[in-house]
Amino acid sequence: MGFTSAWAITSHSDAVISELSPRLLPAMLADRAAPRARQRWEQWQQASLPDFDTWYAPAASPAFTASDAAAIESFRELTSPGDNVDEVCSGRADPEFYVVDDVWAEQEEHGIFISVHSKEYAVASFFHALGPVRAALLPGWCGNFLLTSEHVRQSLPSVERALSFTDAERVSAEAQDWLRYSDGEERVLDGPLRLWRAAAREGLGLCGVAVHVC
Repeated sequence: MGFTSAWAITSHSDAVISELSPRLLPAMLADRAAPRARQRWEQWQQASLPDFDTWYAPAASPAFTASDAAAIESFRELTSPGDNVDEVCSGRADPEFYVVDDVWAEQEEHGIFISVHSKEYAVASFFHALGPVRAALLPGWCGNFLLTSEHVRQSLPSVERALSFTDAERVSAEAQDWLRYSDGEERVLDGPLRLWRAAAREGLGLCGVAVHVC
């Protein structure tokens, strides 16, 4: 069955972050505490995945093992939208709150990064391109976070370490980002850092959510 997913980061005043907190933070924390979530994270941290090009190799190929298959499936589960955040953001938990209309729709282009894909998860591609060491520097849980302006400023140095690359590192990271981009579309390796720096400069907070939109 097909699906469309979106990962968005939006900038807001601290007042808006405070308004969003009772709706979104409990869901984010619940997904982080879900059974096996920490186990999947630690498994990935301890053993990074093989190159993306090998993921669909025939089972008999020496480049792809049963342990690789299990690790990749665990990683996909880790980086797919969490059930609780999905429930809240879709309006199923509260028909008066729908993230597309209530968080994303009013944003001007400079105040939002969004990556929408059919049958793909942007956070999965983003994390695989970064690798576990860089991903561990990012706040929140697997692309989901709600940060005040102070938290944005405090976390910016870590985010810059995670998302700054030498030329060779950039080539390597882009090779592991399997998402397809249209002309002018921001890559997952670019948009988050742009928005983080702008929010820190302008004294704004950030909201990041990864969800199914259909």
